[in-house]
Amino acid sequence: MIKTQIYLRRGKEESLMRRHPWIFSGAIERIKSSEEEIKEGEIVDVFTKQGEFIARGHYQIGSIAVRVLTFEQENINQQWWDKKIAVAYDVRRTLNLTDNEQTTCYRLIHGEGDSLPGLVVDIYDKTAVVQCHSVGMYLSRMAIAEALRNTYGDKLTAIYDKSSQTVPFKAGLNAVDGYIWGHSEQKSHVVLENGQKFLVNWEEGQKTGFFLDQRYNRELVKHYSKGRTVLNTFCYTGGFSVYAAAGGAVEVCSVDASERAVKLADENMRLNFGDTIPHEAVAADAVEYIKQIGNKYDLIILDPPAFAKHHKVLGNAMQGYKRINARALSQIKSGGILFTFSCSQAVSKELFRTTVFSAAAIAGRKVRILHQLTQPADHPINIYHPEGEYLKGLVLYVE
Repeated sequence: MIKTQIYLRRGKEESLMRRHPWIFSGAIERIKSSEEEIKEGEIVDVFTKQGEFIARGHYQIGSIAVRVLTFEQENINQQWWDKKIAVAYDVRRTLNLTDNEQTTCYRLIHGEGDSLPGLVVDIYDKTAVVQCHSVGMYLSRMAIAEALRNTYGDKLTAIYDKSSQTVPFKAGLNAVDGYIWGHSEQKSHVVLENGQKFLVNWEEGQKTGFFLDQRYNRELVKHYSKGRTVLNTFCYTGGFSVYAAAGGAVEVCSVDASERAVKLADENMRLNFGDTIPHEAVAADAVEYIKQIGNKYDLIILDPPAFAKHHKVLGNAMQGYKRINARALSQIKSGGILFTFSCSQAVSKELFRTTVFSAAAIAGRKVRILHQLTQPADHPINIYHPEGEYLKGLVLYVE
């Protein structure tokens, strides 16, 4: 029995009729509940002003008031979770990720892209790392863990919850990261991506331990790296650096503001190549570092963190993207290749491309677009939720 019913203002059901998974607080006309107060994270039903059922989802405090789980009047029980996880698994099986000896890490659940808004699950070999971004998903984490076990069977030996930094702070959940099933004595684990080895620490690393969304794009860096001198800025743990070396780069430099990250980047290079590849790991502000590189590099990777977390800071973010791209374009060798990215959801493909165009004009270089890049297929985009297309990238040839 659903305790709370939410009724929308007239006309505000239109986006839901198109199956958009968010309901904003401003669309709500009234709330009817059998309890004195709605609990954040509880499951609610949503109706039109006329009383027609539209959706069922998790209630939350904030501008997004409801994240839709289903457009059907179905029970959100263990059987429901089992089915949702099984469907997501079948998508990854179709992508040849679930039994791939060359790639043992991938994203299983990508929020709205898998019709489970507020939930991320990444697989690292035999461990699933769960990250909840909403109270509703956090309260459901044990059912999610059970569904993971039911789907994977003995392919899974541990489930780690890493939600402490992603659940709403004001919800007062006092979330603590840790294993909710199984365990591991090691902190660092070796996984494979397209045959390349990477050390992953999901307990202490950023996100769930590794940036899985650049898998296809890293492979493309490998394709272009032969005989080139490569600069990988905002390198984190050196994903692009490893692929550049695998592709035949003559020299690789990895730059990140985090000393811990560049140390791990160096370890990942040694893990794959020993000391056979000249590799320099530099702990420095990448934006400042690019000012002083001269014309040493003929392949540069710009993969900064999100400059715009929301639309309020979009203007400043675009100026930031313009500056770093102009600096890289002005200094890259003639005939060089620039890989440049934005992972800001608030930045559209068109806006990012226009900003890079402006940077090229400032640098006064002739530039061709060779590739337009996006996120990999295990980070799917719900066709009804275009906001899910967060990763944008361009590969440029610079005369």
